[in-house]
Amino acid sequence: MIIKNGLITDPASRRSYTADLLIKDGILKKISGHIDASGEDQVIDASGLTIAPGLIDTHVHFRDPGFTHKETLHTGALSAAKGGFTSVICMANTSPVVDNTTVLSDILTRSRDEKIRIYQAASVSRSLKGEEMTDMAALRAYGACGFTDDGIPLRNAAFLYEAMERAKELDLPISLHEEDPAFIKNNGINHGPVSDELNIFGSPSIAEESLVARDCMLALRSGAHVVIQHISSGRSVELVRIFKSLGARLHAEATPHHFTLTDEAVLKYGTLAKMNPPLRGEKDRQAIIEGLSDGTIDIIATDHAPHSREEKERSITAAPSGIIGLETALALGITSLVRPGHLSLMQLLEKMTVNPAALYRLPAGKITEGEQADLVIFDPEEQWIPQEYASLSSNSPFTGWDLYGKVKITICGGSIVYQDQTP
Repeated sequence: MIIKNGLITDPASRRSYTADLLIKDGILKKISGHIDASGEDQVIDASGLTIAPGLIDTHVHFRDPGFTHKETLHTGALSAAKGGFTSVICMANTSPVVDNTTVLSDILTRSRDEKIRIYQAASVSRSLKGEEMTDMAALRAYGACGFTDDGIPLRNAAFLYEAMERAKELDLPISLHEEDPAFIKNNGINHGPVSDELNIFGSPSIAEESLVARDCMLALRSGAHVVIQHISSGRSVELVRIFKSLGARLHAEATPHHFTLTDEAVLKYGTLAKMNPPLRGEKDRQAIIEGLSDGTIDIIATDHAPHSREEKERSITAAPSGIIGLETALALGITSLVRPGHLSLMQLLEKMTVNPAALYRLPAGKITEGEQADLVIFDPEEQWIPQEYASLSSNSPFTGWDLYGKVKITICGGSIVYQDQTP
């Protein structure tokens, strides 16, 4: 395969330049100003398009095993490829939970049949109860790339500190869902004027901030790589900024929905704008954007959380929290961050490729001769409207939006795994 005339944007080298790429046996063999395409069976003309490393999502829910009416490994992989992602990390809150090597091995074995790279995080605690530690060393040996009880906070600080110390010994990240249920009466909706209008209490930002403050201190003391997942509060961003400056090995994820929407979206989109942690106010959204701009937040992750139509059609308090995000993430980054001037395209891609790869030690996130050929080819200027999804679910408030940034081709291991067929 030869890809010609594309604008290569590589955050790992911080270089942007026009060149041709030669791919053989899944490896990027040559990068050159001109490569003769005569005799090649597959030639892609990328004139006018941007070529970047395949995107990496550190936070997805493929619901497999246990909830395959929402998503499967296969449909999740298709959704990822359509969004330009070639590597994803699945969360552990499946059924059964990924708290032992049997479940982990089953998922990783079946994942090898898919056309993108699917990695798996294991849980910190058995059955996500926050009481008994999993055998982290065994799980790492069987391929776990990190640890998280995502979906449920770890409320016992001493337990979590011990888990951080073990994660540090194993040199793997530990990722934290920061919502103290003691403060929450109705999850998924921010406590404020919108929740008042809906006549519910909701989830106040202190539920997140209190745990973030505690866990930033634990991260500083333990020395572990600690990820604050799907950050939603401006105060949480400031806490991460402070503790990073003190030397904590902290990382923070921001989702496209948290840097694009506020809790006002709940009034317009209903349960499609319900998620944990919830959308918050405009000051929080702006603080997240500032955190992305100054590097406090170093990862953009989707928290891709599929639910069936029937589940999302329940009442605002009964419907599950979460939205899908893989197929709109790049476009929302371009539309909400790059075009308004908050980030350059290089900075956006850095948070979606090289930073996640570095944190999780993944052999991806760069465009380098001799490395695996995982690439996304897209048009950052093309407008499009999300309507239909490769995901098994369609629970997104962004359906029908005018977005910029269209994925044209996704290549994983030297093979085309998605190609846009839009005329």
